[in-house]
Amino acid sequence: MVLVVIKALDILEYLGQDQERAYSLTEISESLDLNQATCANILKTLVSKNYVEHLGRKKGYKLGPMAFNLTNNLAYNQNLIMAARDVMEELTERLNETSLLGVLRNQKRFILHLVHSDQDLQVRSRSERNVYETATGRILLAYLSKKELEHFIANNGLPSEIVWKEAITPEALYEALEKIAREGVAITYSVKHIIGLAVPIRKNSKVIAALGVFLPEIRFTAAVRKEIIKSLRNAAEIIESRLDR
Repeated sequence: MVLVVIKALDILEYLGQDQERAYSLTEISESLDLNQATCANILKTLVSKNYVEHLGRKKGYKLGPMAFNLTNNLAYNQNLIMAARDVMEELTERLNETSLLGVLRNQKRFILHLVHSDQDLQVRSRSERNVYETATGRILLAYLSKKELEHFIANNGLPSEIVWKEAITPEALYEALEKIAREGVAITYSVKHIIGLAVPIRKNSKVIAALGVFLPEIRFTAAVRKEIIKSLRNAAEIIESRLDR
């Protein structure tokens, strides 16, 4: 038997006993009788492969999306999708624009759920996108902890001038994200004349997803902007109230 593999599986099984809770390194190593340095190295590898999420030194570790993807288990996001599905349908019907529910996965913006509008001219979006390119991605970045954001930048670099010209230096990126977090909304203008807007969705005060709408620039007026932001915030509040039950 390969001992390090057994230890890694032991860690995953331990984290799996309560999928919603985060465990500290000390808790994991002591409960499994593992050397703390060895435990930390295994966890680092599991985090890099997205089988474990590291929520920060103080918050600890919990199972990541790849642990659930092994068996196509939707428990990781099923409650969120169920809470959002009909709200998003109503949002799209009201605005007649495509809405989406996005999360961070494998350091990309990943679409959990999408509701298309009935417009003749529609915008399509890939399931996975560069986080910097999308309004939902920027919202999710804006509410990361400083350490989580530093880790993201270290792995992904800074946005290019084409993608986000106002945030091509570390200082400018931090300032732009602070503005988004302060205002609670992100708006993107792409070179393809596509506008994206997004707001955060919280559970227990932590931002876990982003709710967004995107549309061609030709349909984006000042009045439309105001209505979309208002509708997004109202929809996010309803989703959050369901997650808190």
